[in-house]
Amino acid sequence: MWRVAVLAILVGIGLTARASAQDTPRLISVTGEGQVEVAPDMAIITLGVTHEAKNAQDAMAEVSKAVTGILTRLGETGIENRDIQTSRFSLNPVWSNRNSSNGNRAEITGFSASNAVSVRVRDLSVLGAVLTQVVQDGANDFNGLQFALQDPEALMETARTRAVQDAMAKAEQLAAAAGVTLGAVQSIAEHGGRNQPVMMERAMMSDSSIPIAEGEVSISASVSMEFAIEN
Repeated sequence: MWRVAVLAILVGIGLTARASAQDTPRLISVTGEGQVEVAPDMAIITLGVTHEAKNAQDAMAEVSKAVTGILTRLGETGIENRDIQTSRFSLNPVWSNRNSSNGNRAEITGFSASNAVSVRVRDLSVLGAVLTQVVQDGANDFNGLQFALQDPEALMETARTRAVQDAMAKAEQLAAAAGVTLGAVQSIAEHGGRNQPVMMERAMMSDSSIPIAEGEVSISASVSMEFAIEN
């Protein structure tokens, strides 16, 4: 009797395992990448003025005077107020003998004032001239220049489409190599996109302006997709 019971249990376990295997979906999982490279149509620059003086008031007065002239110049070049924003403002003491090991007392010998602004330049044809002019007006602190796109969404849609197409092509290749039939899409997820500069190709220069290589920016998208295996 016990042998019959054991046999029934073993048969039940086998049927359960077979049903579990049949219920497990058979999938092909892939990741697709899509990319679009285009010339930028906007630049973001961070520039400012730093000045030292014996007292804080003089240091700040010199910086304020130069920055006022720079802001006026930016407005004259057609840059709107909405594209100019203060990014850093500081006033710090300048020390002497601060790291001295001879026992001399550290003293404040002056003050350093700094004022920086972030500027969006929407007309790249004037970028070199803008940089030249603000240097002439007293800008002596540059902390970066980044190329970008004013409206990247349409290009991001193209990058997403290419990412999906790439994933589908990979899935079809894997299915053919495995000798199975590719089924319908079971899931799709986007991993986000990014903008990044690529190799610079062109230089912009007009008259005596600073030469700027505008190059291209790259917009990319990534997706994960799962496809059913039909047989």
